[in-house]
Amino acid sequence: MTSFRKSLLAALKSFLRGKSFLQALFTFWISPRKLKDQHANGKTTNLSRTIADFLKEAEELLLGPIDADRLRTFSSDLKAQFRERLQTHPECMLPSFNHLLPTGREIGQFLALDVGGSTLRVALVELRGREAHGRECEIVRMISFKITPEIKKLEGMAFFDWMAMRIHEVIHKDGVVDTQDPIPMGLAWSFPVEQVSLGGGLLMGMGKGFLATNGLLGQDLGEIIKFACQKRGLNVQLASIINDSSATLLSQAYTHAGTRFGLILGTGTNIAVHLPVSAIGRFKYGTRPESWFDSASHVIVNTELGMFGHGILPATRWDELLNASHPRPEFQPLEHFLSGYYLGEICRLAIVEAVETAGLLGGELPPSLIDPYSLDTEILSRMEADTSSTLEKALVAFTSAHPSPIPATPADISVIRTLASFISRRSAALLGAAVFSLWELRYETTAEQVCEDAEEKPAVEEDPTTPPHTTVAFNGSVIEHYPGYLAKCQNHITTLISGAENPILAAGSIDLVPAVESSIIGAAVALGCVLAEGQVA
Repeated sequence: MTSFRKSLLAALKSFLRGKSFLQALFTFWISPRKLKDQHANGKTTNLSRTIADFLKEAEELLLGPIDADRLRTFSSDLKAQFRERLQTHPECMLPSFNHLLPTGREIGQFLALDVGGSTLRVALVELRGREAHGRECEIVRMISFKITPEIKKLEGMAFFDWMAMRIHEVIHKDGVVDTQDPIPMGLAWSFPVEQVSLGGGLLMGMGKGFLATNGLLGQDLGEIIKFACQKRGLNVQLASIINDSSATLLSQAYTHAGTRFGLILGTGTNIAVHLPVSAIGRFKYGTRPESWFDSASHVIVNTELGMFGHGILPATRWDELLNASHPRPEFQPLEHFLSGYYLGEICRLAIVEAVETAGLLGGELPPSLIDPYSLDTEILSRMEADTSSTLEKALVAFTSAHPSPIPATPADISVIRTLASFISRRSAALLGAAVFSLWELRYETTAEQVCEDAEEKPAVEEDPTTPPHTTVAFNGSVIEHYPGYLAKCQNHITTLISGAENPILAAGSIDLVPAVESSIIGAAVALGCVLAEGQVA
């Protein structure tokens, strides 16, 4: 009775402030425990709405802008940004030196390296060709070496000497070094580099705690690795450098001839796309030889997708809070809406508001959620994976990571899980729109290129009178493992295609296909393409 009296009095006070009596009573009667706990801690309850009202508004804010018509408008606006930055922007829509897609006839064993933020992988990859259905490529041997904090602290050549030692271990273990000729290598490099040739790039800051660039900034990465290996008695040559999205594209293009896109969606996001050379402003190509332009009709472009979306994204107040506190606000607006690094933070900001204004989690935020980026997207993934009525697994996933003085209830967990679903659904829709926009752009720029040179007969897959059926290779923890994400993204793409104004595009298709071990296989495929064309100096 005491709890009821307190709830009744609180409801009457709210009624006097303008709320309906029933609404106010429901607000405070949801959990008398909350009142008890808050008064025991000397706090005053100041709830301004119910959880139901909060969720209704969150749904409108997060999902309203991705209904069919508004998502199509966003897609069109995004395509306009893509077109503009193909000509003007120095930091995105960057053409690589890789203009060749694999024919599927590149055959042999190739030495491939993958350098990421936490692991160096050295592998011997065998390519058998597209005719070896189901066995087109195989990692014959791969050894992974952890890049520990101590390794990251190796300065300058010391880091590359460590790399050379690891390469030496793998090469000698497999007996690859039975020749005096240089051993060509393909490299997937997950850090910025100013590429100046297929196998050469000027070293830029690596970030993520690495000190390897100290004293080496602006020097050629290929020459650095070659020199380090020579000190170990290895005669190697870095013949190809690619980034992770390009590697994803190439790895799948080897087995699926229609692959024109490589998509990454994990902690970060990016897309590589094979575009006509003529679609890109000439100044973006830098000082490459005319012979390159003579041989290239298309080129793999690093879009830096996360940098798009300024001024057209459907930002909520939680997105605005994230952006305002970001060390580089507006630098990667679309990445904030899509990638795994930020999905958890958007949800955390919404939870903070729900705790303060609607009494979620007993009106008290778990101490571990006070700090920015403390809610990992993996936790949301595990919560969404629980579709049971009890949400027991979701409850354990949340409370084990974020215990609270007021224990979370299944109702609390249901609210957080619902918020997570809104945020992940929005991400999948916006990513689908981005893929569709680039696909539409690729079709249009290919048609424009054909019109510019009417005498040149386009290849069958580039014929603008034929509906394009395109494979998008994907890789990354969010699109691979987040429950339902891939299917939702694919559904949005299919819906956008069916409503395309151009009837040729409306008859086309886009298939999202996983690219397993894409970095290491893509590095090998890129090397195979270079060797097949005899482009190694």
